[in-house]
Amino acid sequence: MLLIADIATALVALIHAWILVLEMFLWTRPAGRRAFGLTREFAEQTRVLAANQGLYNGFLAAGLVFGLVLGPSGYAVRVFFLACVLVAGLYGAATASRRILFVQALPAAIALALVLAAR
Repeated sequence: MLLIADIATALVALIHAWILVLEMFLWTRPAGRRAFGLTREFAEQTRVLAANQGLYNGFLAAGLVFGLVLGPSGYAVRVFFLACVLVAGLYGAATASRRILFVQALPAAIALALVLAAR
């Protein structure tokens, strides 16, 4: 069970690392605009804000990786960062796009449940 929880946590970290790339480096490019449904003009106007948001997603990914690297002693770190991702996903789904519920919140909820069950 612990291995499955670790894999789920790693997948959430990878999702957030990818979001970092999309928001920090690809926001104004076709891949970034397509991922977020943006016009070229809006992407250009908001690229600095998106980069900042991407950095925060990178911190979430880093925290999850840190929790994994700590092994069993990183349990609280994993729980904390998965809960942060879950809250951010719920907020994003409520305020920005319902799609965030499935891309961010649901994977975090599943990983969090697996981490808690593996304890």
